[in-house]
Amino acid sequence: MLLQTFCHIPGIGEKKERKIWELGILSWQDALQDPSFFQLLPPPLSHRAYAYLLRSFEKYEKEEVAFFDHLLGNFNRWRIFPQFRHLTAFLDIETTGMGPDAYITVATLYDGKKVKTYVFGINLEELVQDLRHYKILITFNGKSFDIPFIERFFGIELCQVHIDLRFVLKSLGLRGGLKICERAIGIDRGPLRGIGGFEAVLLWQKYLDGCPEALETLLAYNVADTVNLEKLMIFAYNQKVNLHALPFPLLSEKPQRLTIPYRVYPEVVREVTYEKLRLYR
Repeated sequence: MLLQTFCHIPGIGEKKERKIWELGILSWQDALQDPSFFQLLPPPLSHRAYAYLLRSFEKYEKEEVAFFDHLLGNFNRWRIFPQFRHLTAFLDIETTGMGPDAYITVATLYDGKKVKTYVFGINLEELVQDLRHYKILITFNGKSFDIPFIERFFGIELCQVHIDLRFVLKSLGLRGGLKICERAIGIDRGPLRGIGGFEAVLLWQKYLDGCPEALETLLAYNVADTVNLEKLMIFAYNQKVNLHALPFPLLSEKPQRLTIPYRVYPEVVREVTYEKLRLYR
């Protein structure tokens, strides 16, 4: 929808953007070729719009995502996803908690094609280098948790465009945590059903106590968290486009299901579930 967007031009809001669409001007190319686009705008704004449309084409071709991110802001950032999907990674981390001594236990990056996992004490330091390959990061609640935690833990600043699905979905009426939002659109966790952040901490501790199956189960959980973000992003994007009730193309879900490359051990899941219940008594 980025190429159909006009509200990134200073002085054009969503109401004026809708009037532009209603004139049949549905893309930047249409606007440059249709005099009625510039007649709709007062002279100072029409001159600015012309300049911004030319810059938009230039920035789009150069894949300068930050240009559009700055102009669209939080509310409309979702529009950049389809055109820059090849520069996007979905990200999720697990940690030992929230305290000053907490650290990242495992992390996953998923770019829509391949999954890469990271484990503390094994290859976690590779996460920083791999993040540099992407211009857009998509998380759930990453604005409050994942991104600042990574920056603090590694002593870096992540400058990528960041789409936090928690807020995009909230704007569509879907509130609550990641698993609640997943269930709302029909995602079934299967053998990982019922596992959450607290159990993830217990799984890591169990791994440290000498249970390799706990680490594999934890990685399966973290990968599911990350891979499911793509389904949520596609759902949110299509819902947003549908709200405009205009003939903009929707995104289709991939026909194939990604196989999570880690095994879930039911006995380990039962053990950490029991441990959680014991601790809460």
